[in-house]
Amino acid sequence: MISKIIASQKITEVEDLLDKYDKIVIITHVSPDGDAIGSSLGLYHYLMGLGNDVNIIVPNSFPDFLKWIPGAKDILNYEKHTDFAKKLIDQAELIFCLDFNIPKRALHLGSLIEEAKGKKILVDHHPDPSDFCDVTISYPEISSTSELIFRLICRMGDFEIMSYETATALYTGMMTDTGGFTYNSNNIEIYYIIGELLKKGINKDQIYSNVYHNYTEDRYRMLGYTLSEKMRIYHEYNTALVWLTNEEQSKYNVKKGDTEGFANLPLNIKGIIFAVFIREDNDFIKISFRSQGDFPSNKFASQCYNGGGHLNAAGGEFYGTMEEAIAIFEKGLAMPEFSELLKKNNKTLNN
Repeated sequence: MISKIIASQKITEVEDLLDKYDKIVIITHVSPDGDAIGSSLGLYHYLMGLGNDVNIIVPNSFPDFLKWIPGAKDILNYEKHTDFAKKLIDQAELIFCLDFNIPKRALHLGSLIEEAKGKKILVDHHPDPSDFCDVTISYPEISSTSELIFRLICRMGDFEIMSYETATALYTGMMTDTGGFTYNSNNIEIYYIIGELLKKGINKDQIYSNVYHNYTEDRYRMLGYTLSEKMRIYHEYNTALVWLTNEEQSKYNVKKGDTEGFANLPLNIKGIIFAVFIREDNDFIKISFRSQGDFPSNKFASQCYNGGGHLNAAGGEFYGTMEEAIAIFEKGLAMPEFSELLKKNNKTLNN
């Protein structure tokens, strides 16, 4: 059995809304990752099974290595189908906001969500959600939004009708948001949930292969270049930085998702407890933070780049040049509240 994390009142509120409305839109954050797509598709298949009229809208494209998930072909990209997406949101009676805590994380969809007439339900595991939904289900201690969707379905008494498609999507989200269950995954209940998903017939080995054995040759050549030429080690701070410009990414024909996991790799180096990956995007600079032990990558992201996230995995954005972004990072390392923690080298293998 798993504990009843979600408050009973929240369960009742969701059930009441699902009883009342059947025209539903699911929205997730910009540059959707495995948890965003997994939780959205997991909920999509569940709601479709109840007989609802359901659509998923994402702010922009998502990685090719997630497009094998059942139902992924039906996801609507706002950038490509703007007018249709706006129409669906305007007509929606109920909007699920998944895996983001503030409207701006959905980029252009954020303002549409706030202006929408339909009722809104937030399901998320990021800290400090804003009050923009009618029902807020937010538990930062939970490993992923996909895990929360599993818990929500079970609390509504519908595990028995959970489909293979729902289970596959939710497992994918849980797996990717914990790095293959290598971080933020010490809660024993996660493995109970995996056991329950296996009962639905999922092939977890094939899911892993679909996600992590599905990259292009260009991606691996770019990875080799990045680690060889674009990695800087700050030994006094037990920290590593990797970065890529738009020009460098273009050289390797980068596609959406090709840089997935780059931020994690320096943590494999002995002594490194904090790793940062900075890359240019179309009109801004994207920054990913990863850490080990008790170093708060989310606080670093918040203080230096107005970002946020979890203790060991966070993100941020910067509008300026690559040189300016790196300078801010280096200045942050020297801040006493971060430098003192980093110099302790509190990396532990058995945490």
